[in-house]
Amino acid sequence: DSRLTPEVGAPGGEVVLSLRRLDRIDAVDPVTASVTVGAGATLADVQAAAARHDLTVGVDLASRGSATIGGMIATNAGGIHVVAHGPMRQQVRGLEAVLADGTVLHRQGALMKDNAGLDLPQLLTGSEGTLAVITAATLSLVPVPTATTLALVGCADVADALDLLAACRRIGAIRAVELMHHNGLAMAASHLGAPLPLDTPVIVLVERLDADTGPLAEAVGARPAVLAQDAADARRLWRFRESHTEALAAGRPLKLDVALPLHQLAGFLTELGQVGGQAVVFGHLAEGNLHVNLLAPPQGATDRVLRLVAAHDGSIAAEHGVGVDKAPWLHLTRNPGELAAMRRIKAALDPHGLLNPGVMLADDSTPER
Repeated sequence: DSRLTPEVGAPGGEVVLSLRRLDRIDAVDPVTASVTVGAGATLADVQAAAARHDLTVGVDLASRGSATIGGMIATNAGGIHVVAHGPMRQQVRGLEAVLADGTVLHRQGALMKDNAGLDLPQLLTGSEGTLAVITAATLSLVPVPTATTLALVGCADVADALDLLAACRRIGAIRAVELMHHNGLAMAASHLGAPLPLDTPVIVLVERLDADTGPLAEAVGARPAVLAQDAADARRLWRFRESHTEALAAGRPLKLDVALPLHQLAGFLTELGQVGGQAVVFGHLAEGNLHVNLLAPPQGATDRVLRLVAAHDGSIAAEHGVGVDKAPWLHLTRNPGELAAMRRIKAALDPHGLLNPGVMLADDSTPER
């Protein structure tokens, strides 16, 4: 496509391909609850188009204004509503993509059931641009909630937060369960110029798809909590969670996106304190997805944290992908058979290694260790 714009300037002399001008958004189909969009369309723009039909994308991110659909699919982005709708993989009904040899794969139908052969769109989802260039996608949409209830809940520790999560699962209709710690919340509040809403070691934001506050109040129990009074108040409370990244930016933290089994969270966080630096951790509690931020990290902190994740049966990449930086550690959470299978798939679809060299699978100059 003539709108694909190569830009030279990557660290290894590669050509950087920008898809931002592939930003078309076709008419939303309210009957099938789907829409076909270009890879360069931002999440916010797709949300705005879908909202005119009382629909939205099942995945939402704080970076919705800049995150593109192609990038979200390539990394299988998760975000804040995975507990309700799953990650990006579950929103993808079809893709248009271009292989390294120029072959165009076009499977963009909105069929919910189609078992005619291998599901190539699902193979390409989460492949980080190593197998093909995603140019367009057909997405499933979900209804915009007519009403929600939201609360910030103070918890004594991570074990208490997990008890709250279990209580929320029992009442059902949960849309988001977000984990914060006191130090991160204090930084976000200072960044926003707002008073600290709760003064507890752990804080959980819970959003439920129901206007009735009774079930949520039952799940919260005797814990201290701030309940949103209306939609504007809910947006205000969400800002405390979504402002963590902005509040941390000035400190230039080491950022690591990991996932842990829920029963391993407390042990991991305790041992994380031994790595060094100041740890600010927040994330998506229901999936055990933690965003680990280390201010003033010691040398070798990435290696120590990722090995600690592996020791607790976790994943070194939860929703932001492996990229180049984490490729040398992929073997910690993928066994030799899995790595060999990934390499064979890569070799079959991109035999000359033209697409995203060194991404995900460490190349020969960066041996896995």
